[in-house]
Amino acid sequence: MLFSINRRQFGIAVLTLGAIALAGKAQAGTLENVKKKGVVVIGIQGDNPPWGYVDSSGKQDGIDADMGRAFAEYLGVKAEFVPLAVANRIPALTTGRVDILFATMAMLPERAKAVQYSKPYVANEITLVAAQATPINSNADMGKFVIGVPRSSTQDTQVTNNAPPGTEIRRFDDDAATIQALLSGQVQAVGANLFYPQRLNAAKPELGFGPKLHFTALYNGACTRLGDKEWNETVNTFIDQIKSNGKLATFYAKWMKVPVPVFPDSVPGVPFTVQ
Repeated sequence: MLFSINRRQFGIAVLTLGAIALAGKAQAGTLENVKKKGVVVIGIQGDNPPWGYVDSSGKQDGIDADMGRAFAEYLGVKAEFVPLAVANRIPALTTGRVDILFATMAMLPERAKAVQYSKPYVANEITLVAAQATPINSNADMGKFVIGVPRSSTQDTQVTNNAPPGTEIRRFDDDAATIQALLSGQVQAVGANLFYPQRLNAAKPELGFGPKLHFTALYNGACTRLGDKEWNETVNTFIDQIKSNGKLATFYAKWMKVPVPVFPDSVPGVPFTVQ
C-alpha cells in the first residue's frame, strides 16, 4: 500500500512539474528568445480600421500594424500578427500567446493592474454615435434607446458608467459587429471610437451618423507583461525614437489625418514604466 501511495504521489509530482514547465514556456517570450527565433508575435485588432484590420489581400494594416512592423524592424526581427477580439487582448498577452500588444489599448487603471503600458503613441476619443435624427442630447436620453458596444472595451465601460439604470446595453464581440448592429437597426446608438462615424457614413451616408455625447479622451499604449522591465524599456525607447525621427508623424498623417498630439507625461493610475 505504501508503494502504491508513493507511486501516486510521484505521478502527481511529475504532472505538477510538467504544468509548471508549460506555464514557464507560455511566459518565456523574452527579448533574447524573440531575437533568436527571429520573430516577434504581436497581438493586434483584426477588424477596427484605421487602428488594426485585415485588408482585402489578407494583410494586417492600420496604424497599429505599422507600429508593429516598425517595432519588429527596431528589434531586427520579423513581425507576426495575431488578430484578437477586444476581450481576448489581455489574456493573449498574459498567457504568452503573443509577445506584445499594439491593439488599440486605451490606458485605463484597471487594465494597468494586468498589463504593463508603454508611453502613449496615439490618441483616441470615446463618444456615443447615432444617426442625425436620433434624439439623444443627454446621458438620460440613452435610457430611451438600445445601445451597442464592443464587449469589454472602453466604449463598454463609458456607456455602462454614463447610461441611466435600466438602459438596454447590447454587447458584441468586436467593433465590426457593433457597427453592423447600428446599420442593421439592432441598436439605435453605439459607444464609439474616433473613427466610427467615418465607417458608418461610408455605409449609409443618408443617415448622417455623428457624435451625440462626448465621454472621454484617451491615449493608447503598447502593452507588455507586468514586471518585465526589459520589454518595457525596449518599447519605450522605440517609441521615443519614432517620435523624434518623424516616423510616428508619418504614421499619423497616413492613418489619423491629423498632426501628432502632445502626449501627457503621465496618466493617473497608469504607470508607463515598470515600478
